Amino acid sequence: MMKWLSPRSALGIALITVALVALPFVAAMGGQAWVRILNFAILYAFLALGLNIVVGLAGLLDLGYIAFYAVGAYTWALLASPHFGLHWPIWAILPFGAALACIAGVVLGSPTLKLRGDYLAIVTLGFGEIVRIFMNNLNAPVNITNGAQGITLIDPVKFGDFSFSGTSQILGISLSGPQKYYYLLVALAILVIIVNERLQNSRIGRAWQAIREDEIAAKAIGINTRNLKLLAFAMGASFGGIAGGIFSAMQGFVSPESFSLIESIMILAMVVLGGMGHIPGVILGAVLLTVLPEVLRYAVGPVQTAIFGKVLVDPESLRMLIFGLALVLVMRFKPAGLWPSPERKRDLTVKPQEVAP
Repeated sequence: MMKWLSPRSALGIALITVALVALPFVAAMGGQAWVRILNFAILYAFLALGLNIVVGLAGLLDLGYIAFYAVGAYTWALLASPHFGLHWPIWAILPFGAALACIAGVVLGSPTLKLRGDYLAIVTLGFGEIVRIFMNNLNAPVNITNGAQGITLIDPVKFGDFSFSGTSQILGISLSGPQKYYYLLVALAILVIIVNERLQNSRIGRAWQAIREDEIAAKAIGINTRNLKLLAFAMGASFGGIAGGIFSAMQGFVSPESFSLIESIMILAMVVLGGMGHIPGVILGAVLLTVLPEVLRYAVGPVQTAIFGKVLVDPESLRMLIFGLALVLVMRFKPAGLWPSPERKRDLTVKPQEVAP
């Protein structure tokens, strides 16, 4: 039987809702660039939640996850731009892009079923680079992806005559394009979180966790590890495909440079930093690793000027140094992540050995 929410829980949900509604207006006080940073934080949360299925639940180390992001982005770009003269609606492109990314996940998963650890990481890394190079060179003899120049003039998200690009008046409130995308992304994020929560607490989710802990033992109790591994790759890839489609629509431009290896590593870092296998922790990791570097980008130069009267170290280099040092410190003192699941936190807690009298 479902229980009613306690007054405290209801108040917490109400406060979170008000904060989410007001956040883009607060960010816009610092400029629309900050609203776009919020949008990318939510977009990376999509990607981190998808990778969390593969890495956090099933325990499969994937360094080529950005390939599924690229599949979704190029699907939207090719089906909603003047490149081929096609302008499909969102309700047709997003499911199609998710399906193509899902197929790509199965294609990656099938030959890697017997690989583990570093060997699996190397193969998935290679897959990600193959997709990027493929997109970079698929402009001859038939120009499909326009090569390194990328695809431009991509259609934004539209629902009928309502477009998410440009400024619109809604109920007397002026909303910019980034602000409209923010609310769309929040709605999609809630849906993605619900799907992830249901998966994690289902029989499939528990089977993935059994494979992660001990694949041989999982086989011994009758779990079909082959099919469940493929399902993990496919489900994780589909979230990447959806995120790629929205990215393409938001940017209005895609090129192979957006899908480099460093992006895959950053998404994996979000999952590990936040707490593998824990949905709130993964979201926290995605938000921190998206917003914190941008805060440092804007703060490093002015802080040096205020202290020393001039900029002594290039802000970009110092920003990455501080960012990397912060990651090392977190992994040193919080190996389970900033917000780990209770189970993982318990597993990584070292208990003192009892000393025999």
